[in-house]
Amino acid sequence: MSICVMADVVGLELTPEDEQFLLQPEIAGLILFARNYKDPSQLKDLCRSIKELRSDLIIAVDQEGGRVQRFREGFLLLPAMRKLGDAYAIDADKASKQAFSLGWLMAAELIHHGIDISFAPVLDLDFGRSSIIGNRAFAAEPQQVLILSQAFIKGMAEAGMSATAKHFPGHGHVTADSHLELPTDSRSFELLENNDLIPFKQLIADNQLAAIMPAHVIYTDIDAEFTAGFSKVWLKDILRENMGFQGLIYSDDLSMEGAAASGSPSVRAQKAKDAGCNVLLICNKREAAQEIVDTVREKQWPLISLQGMRAKSSIEADLYQSPAWEKHLAICADLFS
Repeated sequence: MSICVMADVVGLELTPEDEQFLLQPEIAGLILFARNYKDPSQLKDLCRSIKELRSDLIIAVDQEGGRVQRFREGFLLLPAMRKLGDAYAIDADKASKQAFSLGWLMAAELIHHGIDISFAPVLDLDFGRSSIIGNRAFAAEPQQVLILSQAFIKGMAEAGMSATAKHFPGHGHVTADSHLELPTDSRSFELLENNDLIPFKQLIADNQLAAIMPAHVIYTDIDAEFTAGFSKVWLKDILRENMGFQGLIYSDDLSMEGAAASGSPSVRAQKAKDAGCNVLLICNKREAAQEIVDTVREKQWPLISLQGMRAKSSIEADLYQSPAWEKHLAICADLFS
């Protein structure tokens, strides 16, 4: 199985150390954070310098809206996706159109500034238990999440961006924050299949997902030993074989505490690969990232390209602040209040 690494950089511009690090062929993507952002002009310069260094690198960000939006000052402040769920309860057709427009706006703005992908949408259900998910979820009811995420993804696609769904098979029922500790979910597979998995299954069947990011959660009834991101049962048996997913599987951040319990960075990389992850995502720890790159090189794992995730729009067809931008902005106007 082919694999690659997605890592990060520290500041607002590339340092000589960053450039040396990013020239390693095992790295196929770069994820940006709030610390990499000052204003829109600086972001465009940073993305341009990254592409000048390596035109094949894919640049990613978490730009969901609400609490999870890395670029804020000077960017459209996207609402939390729960606002769409609330709107759906009032007028389902209007909310679906707004979901399409929000996906379009998010993608068009990022592409204009040089970003290829946002890790979105969140397909988790909000059971009212998870502080880390909460209003990041569209809704609590799986069919509503499916309908709204379908529209959101179609909007992203029309603007030129592929979708990465998270957090497979569903993070919404656990109370622990996997950034800080290792959560467990004791529900049966039957319960998961009839609730959390519904949006994932249908979007896979509709071929709307280019990539999936699994949760750092142990589902004790299915695989009591490994989190979903390290579980062959979840990724190979269920996601690949049973559900027929053929896109990329990202590990969630291998520096998170939910991953750290599995061992050293090289051990985590091996476990993620063995489970079926194609992209090893490692953030905030350069030493750990280098260890994972070294592991990929030393083990001579075949490398995979992320070119299929590259944004489809170009400067010749820039959608940002175009007439279409104004149209979609007007459709969503009441979500921003």
